[in-house]
Amino acid sequence: MSPPARSRFPDPHTAPADEPLAYGGDLEPGTLLEAYFLGIFPWPLADGSLFWWSPDPRALIPLDGLHISRSLRRTLRSGRFRCSLDQRFDAVVAACADRAEGTWITAEMARAYGRLHALGHAHSVEVWDAQGALVGGVYGVAVGGAFSGESMFHRATDASKVGLVVLLDALAAAGFALFDAQLPTAHLSRLGALTVSRAEFLERLAHVRRRRCELPEVRYEKSTRVLGHARPAGDERHPAPRGVRTGGGLDP
Repeated sequence: MSPPARSRFPDPHTAPADEPLAYGGDLEPGTLLEAYFLGIFPWPLADGSLFWWSPDPRALIPLDGLHISRSLRRTLRSGRFRCSLDQRFDAVVAACADRAEGTWITAEMARAYGRLHALGHAHSVEVWDAQGALVGGVYGVAVGGAFSGESMFHRATDASKVGLVVLLDALAAAGFALFDAQLPTAHLSRLGALTVSRAEFLERLAHVRRRRCELPEVRYEKSTRVLGHARPAGDERHPAPRGVRTGGGLDP
């Protein structure tokens, strides 16, 4: 996709490091896709006030660099979870929003990303237990060869991490090159996220956002037993500053 010749958003290069760069607007598919194309994402308040962000620094997870602990590796090998792609997108978003501490995933946001999903731009990975219960998941937005992770949840130990492993595996297989985890946090750092400047992130995004990448349209299931591309435990980790996006996000 390409944004309009005249963008409705300010230049993200000039945005404050830890404050919004814009306020208001709408959550129509065209608006959201333009924002992600430019390296901007929405983050509303609980009262519905809509703000747009392009923070500095930014968190990226290399598609082949997820840190897998020994315990998570045992979980992956056990096969006790079954994973699927895009089978229950709305349920994953609802579960991500269901948090005692509150959430930025308002009802309007959930509907907006549901529309993106229906158009093929937003995707989810679902994690199921042996009884067929949805116990984990992750969702986000694809623009060209970049994927922006929005939120994940778990109701069983390691379920969200398993979902993230499966998602990164699917993205790599489809030719994606960039996974945007948005705000750096200690949790993401432990998973292997890199902390980069906004300028570097926007440069990387510009190189891949016009790439043609598509996750499979056909619903599929994939055994977590076969995944083994991630970085083994013990490799160097990159520290990340504390993030401020709470009540959702990629901190389960």
